[in-house]
Amino acid sequence: MLKIIGVRFKSVGKIYYFDPKTYDPQVGDKVIVETSRGVECGEVVMTGREIDENSFSNPIKPIIRIADERDLRTIERNKAKEKEAFEICRKKIEAHKLKMDLIDVECTFDNNKLLFYFTAENRVDFRELVKDLAGVFRTRIELRQIGVRDEAKMLGGLGICGQPFCCSRFLGDFQPVSIKMAKEQGLSLNPTKISGCCGRLMCCLKYEQDSYEDLLKHTPKVGAIVKTSEGKGLVQEVNLITGKLRVKLDRSDNVITVKKEDVEVIRDSVIKVDKNELKALKGLEGK
Repeated sequence: MLKIIGVRFKSVGKIYYFDPKTYDPQVGDKVIVETSRGVECGEVVMTGREIDENSFSNPIKPIIRIADERDLRTIERNKAKEKEAFEICRKKIEAHKLKMDLIDVECTFDNNKLLFYFTAENRVDFRELVKDLAGVFRTRIELRQIGVRDEAKMLGGLGICGQPFCCSRFLGDFQPVSIKMAKEQGLSLNPTKISGCCGRLMCCLKYEQDSYEDLLKHTPKVGAIVKTSEGKGLVQEVNLITGKLRVKLDRSDNVITVKKEDVEVIRDSVIKVDKNELKALKGLEGK
């Protein structure tokens, strides 16, 4: 068995695992580790786990050390450099008349690279911009185009629920969200009601999806033909939470409300998202 710790490099980012070796870092401690980007400083968010050494395809790297006062001062200097780099890059973008929006700047702990995150509607030729920035900062420059969801995660804000964005508060990774989920949950397929501030489907549609899928297994769907105590009819409306159905009876204009337990399903229906709905909601599922 191998003892590991979990480390994050951003406040709400992916957790990476390292071998603490002889060190005993606690949750909240800063540690210096080697990553694919070079030497970095991250925060310990998980300790005291033991795993099978064969659980990971790649070997677990050991931490270099627990961050000391000198390392913490380096982090503060890097933060100041990031702010300076942001303003300089923003002015350079204006000077080059590039159609891109600068979102964030990140300086690696060892000061060997500056990463500039931006959004743009199309591909951008930023080669001259990179040359300018390299001339100013005398270090490696990397520009990364990100999607609107990543932009919302970095900038933060308040959702329609009044709470801070889930992505910037606790979601380490984005979960796939589909229009079909909204349809299965009986939500109005109105883009303004099912999309977040990023303009994509709300992440919270994923939270209760498993429960809705379980309810759908035991509940007749809209369009199903069922047998009731008053005769055969067509299901027109379903409330998955209460389990109540509105059924239009055959050979009659009467519509009755019944519980799902009180009907016999003759032929169930299938929930589908038609082409017109997909066309109207085009782009909501993207990143």
